[in-house]
This record gives sequence, structure tokens and C-alpha cells, in this order.
Amino acid sequence: MKILIVGATGLIGGKVADSLSENHDVIRAGYSDGGVKVDLGSKASIEAMFKTVGKVDAVISTAGLAGFAPFNDLDDAAYELALGNKLMGQVNLVRVGQSYVNDGGSFALTAGILSREPMPGSVVISLANGALESFAKATALELDRGLRVNTISPVFVKETMEKMSMDPSSGLSAADTAKAYVAAVEGNMNGETLDAPDYV
Repeated sequence: MKILIVGATGLIGGKVADSLSENHDVIRAGYSDGGVKVDLGSKASIEAMFKTVGKVDAVISTAGLAGFAPFNDLDDAAYELALGNKLMGQVNLVRVGQSYVNDGGSFALTAGILSREPMPGSVVISLANGALESFAKATALELDRGLRVNTISPVFVKETMEKMSMDPSSGLSAADTAKAYVAAVEGNMNGETLDAPDYV
């Protein structure tokens, strides 16, 4: 398969790309690095990326910006970033990308456990994650040509926790997290939320 990975230069995206490149043709896209450049917050940039890449069999997104902050500290810009980038950026990958994904192809978007297990400071991230899960469930009912769309729900990544001086014991390594993305592309599920720990 020819697989486009948006966010492939990031921690999780890099491991996803490494895992899939063993058996597939992987195109790595990123904001400032990678074979193709894309700004997830710009629909025009997404359109330009697909015109450059052409037809693919699957699109994976491990990208999307949203910040941690207490509810009463969140300003309009914080909501706009999460909704415009993490949410609508990935929604637009499907809206634009459906014309470029071959019959029977798939999309794998990144939500996260904070949709169902929020924590103080996670308001805008939880909001975007929950919306992405609902988007995939609903869109799966309407995509034609056998196209599939799923969301991946990672937990905290051990490597990130270690950098933040957190106890990494409750986390999952980036390499193990990548297994859920591989399952989404190589499997036949549709409209599902794949919890990363279930695929280790």
C-alpha cells in the first residue's frame, strides 16, 4: 500500500512510519520536516499536499495542535487552536483526502484518551478528541467506495512522560502506540476508536 502519514516527523508518527515502511510505501509529511510539507491548520495547505502526493491507499494523521491550560485560563486563541488545528485539520484530511484515497482505502486520525478520561487542564484537548471520535463514527456511515475512517486513542507516551519528569509506568512507548495505527490500516474496522493499549 501507498500510505501518507501526516505528522511522520513526530515521536509517534515516526514510529508509525518505521513500522509500516517494512511492508508498505510510506510518504512522510510534516509541518517543517518530511518529504512533504503541510500545515494542518490550513485547508489550502492540505489541498496542496494531496495534489503533490496524488493517489494513496491510506492516510494516517498523528498530528494536531492543542494546549493544556486550566479552564478559566483558556482564551479564544486556545479554543481556536484546538478546534482549527487538531479537530478541523484532521476533519479536512478526510474531506479533501477522500478524492485521493483509492477504493477500499482508509483514514486513521488521532484523538486520545483524554476524551473519556479527562484531567485538570485538558478541556480543549478533551473537546477536540471527543469530537474526532464522533466525527469518525458518523462519517464512516457515509463514505463511499469502501473507504474507512477510524480514530486512534493513545495514552501518555512513556518517552514524553520521561522528558516531563513524570512517572512513565502508566504510559505506553511510542513503538507500542504505533501498533494501533498499523492495525487500523491493515484491518477492516470502520468508525471505531482504537485504544492503543489494546493492540500491544
